[in-house]
Amino acid sequence: MKISDVLMCAGLAAFFLIATAWLPFAGPFVSMLTPLPYLYYSTKLGFSNGVKITFLSTLILTLLAFLAGYPQITLFAVEFGLLGLMLSWLFFRKFSFSQTLFFATLCILFLGFGFFFYFASSKHISLREMMRVHLDSQVKAVIMLYKDMSVPEEKIAELDAYGKVFINTVLNIYPSLMVVGTGFIVWFNMVLAKPLFRMKKLDYPDFGPMDHWKAPDILVWGVILSGFTYFISSGSIKLFALNALIIMMTVYFFHGLAIILFFLNKYHAPSWFRASVFFLIIIQQLFLITSAAFGLFDQWIDFRKIHSKMDN
Repeated sequence: MKISDVLMCAGLAAFFLIATAWLPFAGPFVSMLTPLPYLYYSTKLGFSNGVKITFLSTLILTLLAFLAGYPQITLFAVEFGLLGLMLSWLFFRKFSFSQTLFFATLCILFLGFGFFFYFASSKHISLREMMRVHLDSQVKAVIMLYKDMSVPEEKIAELDAYGKVFINTVLNIYPSLMVVGTGFIVWFNMVLAKPLFRMKKLDYPDFGPMDHWKAPDILVWGVILSGFTYFISSGSIKLFALNALIIMMTVYFFHGLAIILFFLNKYHAPSWFRASVFFLIIIQQLFLITSAAFGLFDQWIDFRKIHSKMDN
């Protein structure tokens, strides 16, 4: 392990972390790449050296964050550093794609919720109340911005009403949003690590063709049970069922993406057509729902006709 490796890892991680401020639109997506330098160096130099690089890089980022007056960046530096290290270990152990995604997401979720509970308990408030205070401050900042722009008072009142609805909605589904967001970050880094590892001639796990991936068959019973519980229950049980539905339907959304990718590969669709399809899926809710529906009903229809062939 060289000092240059530590500095390069810390520099790349710092760049990705502050990309949100530099790039208003693409920044959040760029910041999700923060675990990638840790994953790369932990795989290249070995897990033990990866632990050292992760610790030293995180220490450098912590010092820079406090000097810059943004100590909250330390939390993301620790989480993303451990995520890269965790993915490196899972890659080495040759887990399947689903297992790697599941265990890495679970590890970071425990860490994230642990941090949130610690901060909430240190302020002697509940986790939900802490989230409410944070969201309320963000909404008030937006309203003040509109006031400075001399927006009419009736529009300000309307925005304030929408803000309260938004806060209550996010508070109700925040657990599922955190699970889905964490899972997406893990998936994003796993996918982008493949071309990086090939370019640097590093060993990347053989996860098999991604267009053959499917959600576990037993998951459909979870969807049925959660949907049934959501419509017949109330209170906390209803919210629990709603969050469970959001998480499981997200899994089926990626199942649907695998089906779409399968047919794009089968008919050798050009790059511009593939980009158009995925762009529409991202920006249009109808296509999001359609993709999730494809994944759900594939359990019975088997659109790709590959699993029935495998069974035979």
